[in-house]
Amino acid sequence: MNGVPGWMLTAGGLGYLRPASGTFGSLPPPLIALLVLVLAGGDARGGAAVTVTMIVLGALFAFACLHWGWWAEAWWGRKDPGRLVADEVAGQSLTLLFLPWHPVHSAGDLGRNALIALVAFLAFRICDIIKPPPARRLESLRGGAGILLDDLVAGLYAALLTQSIVRTMLA
Repeated sequence: MNGVPGWMLTAGGLGYLRPASGTFGSLPPPLIALLVLVLAGGDARGGAAVTVTMIVLGALFAFACLHWGWWAEAWWGRKDPGRLVADEVAGQSLTLLFLPWHPVHSAGDLGRNALIALVAFLAFRICDIIKPPPARRLESLRGGAGILLDDLVAGLYAALLTQSIVRTMLA
């Protein structure tokens, strides 16, 4: 599998890593969020930049699932193939929206943001594995919708969990 569809669906090849390709596929959004915050420096708009970046990233990878999901299932010969991790990128991006990121003025600020990103990462992985209702049922949909929607539901649950944890324990 080459070209844009392969690159997008495997998140730059992360889907080929074993074991737990979904865990590797979930890594880019929190790492990109931290990079955006570092590049924003002490600018208080860094959190807004992360939100915009996650919306764009999530939308691009959701589009990849919806547009090429059926093709990937035919290519790899199975429903929701493990190498396809664009759905994890989209779901994890949703989890990282609207978090109380801190402007990076020091290593302490970066550490605090890294902790927020870690909470979001772990919350998404747990919700993606558990698949709370209606996520598991959505997997039965055909093509890209069945690949994507369970991860978006997991991302929504993880976003609520992350917001609760971060705003009560890390505020």
